Amino acid sequence: ENRLCTVNRNGRLIGKIGTIPTVKKKVLQNARPALAQAWRSFLDYNPHSGVLAMVTQLGEVIEVYNLKDSTSVIRVGKNGEPEFKISDGYGIPTGIMGFSDIQVTDTAIYAVFQGDTFEEISRKMQKGDMTDGGRYIYVFSLSGEPIKKYVLDHYVYGISVDELNGIIVATDVNSDEPVVKYAVD
Repeated sequence: ENRLCTVNRNGRLIGKIGTIPTVKKKVLQNARPALAQAWRSFLDYNPHSGVLAMVTQLGEVIEVYNLKDSTSVIRVGKNGEPEFKISDGYGIPTGIMGFSDIQVTDTAIYAVFQGDTFEEISRKMQKGDMTDGGRYIYVFSLSGEPIKKYVLDHYVYGISVDELNGIIVATDVNSDEPVVKYAVD
């Protein structure tokens, strides 16, 4: 029924936030489990700013919730919302592989993005290319406005942003040397 549910330390439900922000209202009514599966997201929260941000694993959607002032922004990128077909009640991805990690810092939101279609991924795998991960880091303001896009020299999954020292540490699951560092400018 809701996009997010908040619970207290004892696991008791204390609040609900939003709904899945799809334009496909018919699917929202008739295929909720598949829709929820397709909209599976990564999220992070920064208690200093009160910003909770989510990015979709499929498609190109970022949701930003400011829990201090109760505002929210949903931004759909050029690759659109998660695309899928329904088979036996499950959502089967048909669009793109989207985001794989997110971090909300005191000044910005950083998210790893892949952007390959499932057809492209399948073709690469058939050729023996098992490279996995995102080649981009998107940077958004705390209100969800796009600021910058980094194009990386590695395919990465997880990130940790150290704004104080101007460094992004990322994990490259394709390498025997899995930790890579990038300067934040």
